[in-house]
Order: sequence, then structure tokens, then C-alpha cells
Amino acid sequence: MRPRHIALAVLVAAVWGLNFVLIHVGLENFPPLLFCALRFAVVAVPAVFFVGPPRVAWRWVLGVGLVLGVVKFGLLFLGMHAGMPAGLSSLVLQGQAVFTALFAAVLLGERPGPQRLAGLGIALAGIGLSAVDHGVGGPVGAFVLVVLAAVAWGLSNVLTRKAAPRDALRWMVWVSAVPPLPLLGLSLLVEGPAADLRALRDLTPAGLGAIGYVGLVSTLFGFVAWSFLLRSYDATTVAPYSLLVPVFGMSSAWLLLGERIGPVAGCAALLVIAGIGITALRPGALSGAAAWWPRTRSRRSAALAVGRPGRPG
Repeated sequence: MRPRHIALAVLVAAVWGLNFVLIHVGLENFPPLLFCALRFAVVAVPAVFFVGPPRVAWRWVLGVGLVLGVVKFGLLFLGMHAGMPAGLSSLVLQGQAVFTALFAAVLLGERPGPQRLAGLGIALAGIGLSAVDHGVGGPVGAFVLVVLAAVAWGLSNVLTRKAAPRDALRWMVWVSAVPPLPLLGLSLLVEGPAADLRALRDLTPAGLGAIGYVGLVSTLFGFVAWSFLLRSYDATTVAPYSLLVPVFGMSSAWLLLGERIGPVAGCAALLVIAGIGITALRPGALSGAAAWWPRTRSRRSAALAVGRPGRPG
């Protein structure tokens, strides 16, 4: 990758990692389902009037809009509102890689090879370790909600692959146009009109900033920039940079929110990142490296042996 594209990939990962801190800020100002509705409304309006039709079947727009926008982000916001820390949420949500592979196997007939299965197993072990760590000092229900959000994200990834949109910006705008009304209806039903009206009446600069960042910066800029990188390079070249998201997420939550990163949480993060990194490698990359290492070592040993006098041949 060119240096400026590497910088862009790191910037997107940083934007997405910091996003969890801004979600935390937004949840201090809005009920979770209302905040989620506003987030997508900012993305879709007025953009839908300028980008033109989505150029994919409407069933895919509606399906991804509901699964990704309503289910995935609704559960994520509810989980964080219920006590799931921002940094840990950024880590657990990476479990979407595991669920994407499972849904792809069931719905698309894709069979992951041994290398990918090993990576997914390591990542799943990391999520399990983080569950044990969180279960000791945090609400289990909040953790489960974020895991279910990762499940929904995995399903939406497979639906997006089936849709195969050609225009990332147009696709994202139309997908974002689906969730606001269902989420607003759920908010009125679950959170109540009084809570929604109070949040809108007492709007603060922090709340407005959170909506703007989560909607425009994280969603529109992040998604379009990432799609540009995927169009310019192989997915296996771009995908590993997503491993930086929980790094930025956990570190920004530590710096800005004072969230503690204990040794168990650190080990869980390493397992998740390593596992997803293995799945992102090209098949055979690990075996190729393993085959290269003994040959290199033997060559170095031979060279050293030749250079040492007085040793028997």
C-alpha cells in the first residue's frame, strides 16, 4: 500500500475506535434507541435526495437496513447504556468476524479452511475470556447484548455481499434511511415520549457533537474511505488494519473515560486481535512462514559452522 493509503487505513481505524467513546457521550444525553435513530437520520437526510436510487434490489436495502441499523446498532447502544464499557464493546464487537464466517458457511456454502478455523477459534477464546472477566465486575446482560450485536453485524455482512452494491456512498445513505422510523417507533414504545422529548428539549453541545461524529464522521467518512481502500487493494491487504479498531477503542476509553484495562482484558484483546489477524492472512501464509523458518535457520547455522575454525566437519 502507498504511504498515504496506509495513513488513511490507520485514520479510519482510529475514527472507528474513538467512535465508542462518542457513543458513550451520546448515551449520556439521549435514550439509546432515540440516539440510534438520530445517528442514522443525520446520515440519510438530506443525502437521499441527492445520491439517486440505490441500484440494488430494495429487499437488500431493507434487509441490511433493519439488521445492521435497527438490530445491530440498537443492541449495541442498549448494551452500552446498560453498563458495557466503551473499550470492551469495541473489542467484543470484533466477534463479528466469527459470526460472518458462520453465516457465510450456512447461507453461502463457504467452507473455511483449517487456518481460518484456527483463527476464529482463537478469537472466540478471547471473547470468552473477556466474558469471564466482565462477568466478575459488570452486568452480564449488557455483555450479551453486545455479543448479539456482533451476531447481527455478521449477518448484515453476508447480506451486503449478496447485495454486492457498486456505489458505497449511495448504498450507505439508503441503508441509513431505513432505521430511523423503526428505531423512533421502538424508542417511543420502550423509552417513552416523555424521555425522548426531554432529551430533545435539553439538547447539549456534547449531544450534538456525538450525533455528528457517530453519524457523519464514523459512518459516512469511515465507510466510504474503507470502501475506497477495498476497491484499490486486495481485501487481505486492507482487512488487517481493522485490528487497530479495538486498540484505538480501548486506549481512547482508557484515556478519555478512565476505563481500566486489567491483565485479563489485555490477554483477551490479544487473543481476539491475533485470531482475526490469522483469518485475514492468505491461506497457506502461516504454513509458508513455518516452512521458511527452518530453512533460514539451517542456512544460518551452516554459515556459522563454516565461519568457526577448529570445529569438526
